[in-house]
Amino acid sequence: MSVQSSSKTSITQRFDSYQPSKTLLAWACVVTAIATMIIGFSWGGWVTGGTSSKAAAAAGETARGELASAICVERFKAAPDASAKLIEFKAITEGYKQRQFVEAGGWATMPGQTSADSRSVQGCATALAV
Repeated sequence: MSVQSSSKTSITQRFDSYQPSKTLLAWACVVTAIATMIIGFSWGGWVTGGTSSKAAAAAGETARGELASAICVERFKAAPDASAKLIEFKAITEGYKQRQFVEAGGWATMPGQTSADSRSVQGCATALAV
């Protein structure tokens, strides 16, 4: 049993006295940094600056379209002949003709613009069709 005892002590002593080289430490740091980046971009939700800029621009366009659609619906409902126009609108069955109706009515044209945005027209027509 003294052989096992001395081998355990020997392994423990060798582990405690081990001093890695600078090269090994440098490679360990490089591998750790690469593993961190792989995990971060794959599962951590990290994105590059370009990707985040594109996502922010897309979110802004979507929000702008939703806001314009809401304004369009309110303008439509505030029109003096809104109930008659709504009946006329709902009588149209084709989606593209409904969008044309909304665009021709001018409800989707925002202040300072000469024509309506396609997202606002689509959103307004969808909201009115419900």
